[in-house]
Amino acid sequence: VDENCGGVIGRYCDLPEIPRVPDFHTLRINQPSAWFYNSKSLRHLCDIWEKHGSGLTNMHGSTGDIVFLGGGTECLEPVFAELSGEKEDMPSWDLGGSSSNMRTPSCCVGPARCEWSCYNTLDACYNITQHFQDELHRKL
Repeated sequence: VDENCGGVIGRYCDLPEIPRVPDFHTLRINQPSAWFYNSKSLRHLCDIWEKHGSGLTNMHGSTGDIVFLGGGTECLEPVFAELSGEKEDMPSWDLGGSSSNMRTPSCCVGPARCEWSCYNTLDACYNITQHFQDELHRKL
């Protein structure tokens, strides 16, 4: 994970009563616009986390992101590589943002399911994300 890794929240523990958990990082995965998923993509995410991390997830934490709970430092690069890798039948995923500048943008389904939608919320969310990408990730 590069220097702009706002999607990784490092958590460390040096308590002697918990010796086997020196690190228990949280990764925020950017959710798709309007939270449209299919079971295949959810299985794909869960398989990646089962393989590299604890397997514990929190869907749509305070930022709206998919949250992977409990990974060691050694799993960060492989998880990011697998999430962002191109697959023929699967979208690539990006880390979400936990920056104090801007959290991961989220939007409602808008024109996809709402006949009273005043504007294309999906397009607006995408454009905001692209424009402010650098503010989503904190410099380390």
